[in-house]
Order: sequence, then structure tokens, then C-alpha cells
Amino acid sequence: MAKITRGRNLKNFHSQQASADAGKLRIIGGKYRGRQIDYSGDPVTRPMKDITREACFNLVGGYLEGKAAFDLFAGTGAIGLEALSRGASKAFLIERHIPTVRIVAANVQSLEAESDAEVVTSDTFFWVRQFLNDSTQWPTEPWAVFCCPPYVLFEERKDELLITIHSLMDVAPEGSLFVVESDHRFETAELPDLADWQVRHYPPAYIAVSHKRG
Repeated sequence: MAKITRGRNLKNFHSQQASADAGKLRIIGGKYRGRQIDYSGDPVTRPMKDITREACFNLVGGYLEGKAAFDLFAGTGAIGLEALSRGASKAFLIERHIPTVRIVAANVQSLEAESDAEVVTSDTFFWVRQFLNDSTQWPTEPWAVFCCPPYVLFEERKDELLITIHSLMDVAPEGSLFVVESDHRFETAELPDLADWQVRHYPPAYIAVSHKRG
């Protein structure tokens, strides 16, 4: 059962972080705090707004230490790199849009994070199916799975999204963290009931967070 709480009104929220330059996103916390990464501005990619990402990581940042982070539908890679900055042991950045993948790879290189971040050029749905079919790929440490797809997929491919989230939750190690970003087109009550979900509404985004307990 998803419990929805209205999050802080971000219109009145004054970030403590410096703004990023045009065409840039910034890492908000952790070892890469303040570092900027490139963003093409291509409408194919919809990065979570800096201020929403800051609110999201205020919720989950303390739970990332030592976890393997999965940034599904990675776009700019900002979510996965933020997780890595905040103590994730490694990050898998899954993105199918080839021009964007090149930028993500350059961002990883600029942070000198090549040994900890794997950039994967693939459709997320396909990659997850392949991943689930080969348990030798599964990190043994708890996971932090971020699912922040283009909002339209919650209309066009909702069933696939729910199956993807459910399947990953089913096999993830105890102590894993799941974060799903959506908008009004998706009812968060439909999320898998393998665990309780806490939902914050930062208009227009809904951020749903769940912890897999033993």
C-alpha cells in the first residue's frame, strides 16, 4: 500500500547548492558534490530537475552506502552518479539513446569514475530481462534501484514497467532500496506490494520509495 505525503513545496524551497551552468547538471552531495556534468538539452532526455533530485536524495541519501546502484532509463546519468557520489559501491547506467550514452560516458570519465560506473547502451526493458536470466551478474550487496522513465511510458508501457519493478524487487537482496519517479498519469497504489511504499509529491513528480526487508 502506497502512502502519499505531500513533499516540501519546491516553489518555496531554496536549495543550499549553487546552480548549474546552462547545459549542465550538478552533483548535489557526497564526494563529487558541486561537480557539474553535461546535459545535451535533447528533449528525448528528461532529467529529474536539480531541485527535485535534491529532495529525492534528502530522502534516500543515507541508505546508499555500499549498495549497487541501478539507474534505469538513465538519461543524463545524474541519478546513478549522484548515488555513486553518496557511497554506492558501483553504478550501472542503462540508456538506449546513443548520443546521450556518449555524454554519460564522458561524464563518468570527467569524474574519473570509470572503475565504479558501467555505462550500458541498451533498452532498459531488454537489459533487465537479460540481467534477470543470468544470476551470475547479480551484485551480492544490497541494491539501490532507481526507475525514472519518461513519464509517457506509464501510459504506453505500464504493464512492462510494473513487471520490471516487481521482478527486480523479487530477486534483490534483503536491504535493497527502490525509488520510482512518476507523474499524475500513474497511480502509485499499483506499485508491487512486495513492500510498503512511501510516496512524496513534489509537483509534478511523485517519488515512491521502498525498502526490501527480510
